[in-house]
Amino acid sequence: MPLPERIVLVGPMGAGKSTIGRLLARELGYRFIDSDRLIEERCGANIPWIFDVEGESGFRTRESNILEELSHETGAVIATGGGAVMREENHASLRRAALIVYLKTSVDQQFERTRRDRNRPLLQHDDPRAVLQELFDRRNPIYSQLADIVMMTDKKSPRLVVRQLINRIKPRTSRKKRHLRKEGHKHA
Repeated sequence: MPLPERIVLVGPMGAGKSTIGRLLARELGYRFIDSDRLIEERCGANIPWIFDVEGESGFRTRESNILEELSHETGAVIATGGGAVMREENHASLRRAALIVYLKTSVDQQFERTRRDRNRPLLQHDDPRAVLQELFDRRNPIYSQLADIVMMTDKKSPRLVVRQLINRIKPRTSRKKRHLRKEGHKHA
């Protein structure tokens, strides 16, 4: 079984999609693409500014266009924004010849990882933890339905998550074949 053309990381903010994506791409010899960073580069503005000027709807339209474009990339690990799964039209783009990995994390872990981050427009609220819980409740079923692999990231180092993912992604030989190969080297 060959490696997938693309590995798409989905999940909530603070799950580690960018950090884990970079490490995973390096391990597999793939390119790493962060869809949010690509949107910022193309717009020449950061995501909070895009939200302020165009609203969430304008940002989501830009996101859909980028995801469609990225669905034709090969040899890439793609980190998506947490809300990328909310538009049904994005599902086909995400799935196209890709392995989808849901990096799942608890709301408590998300809160710890994002509470000081001012670059997350949806969390600029009086009760960001409540916002995270509400987003999790709405998005978790969609992440789960789209995912080929669900990987918990709570209390795990990014390197451990990457090792566990590689063990599930990379084609592996059976024990018997490995044993025969070892014996073959002894007799050579």
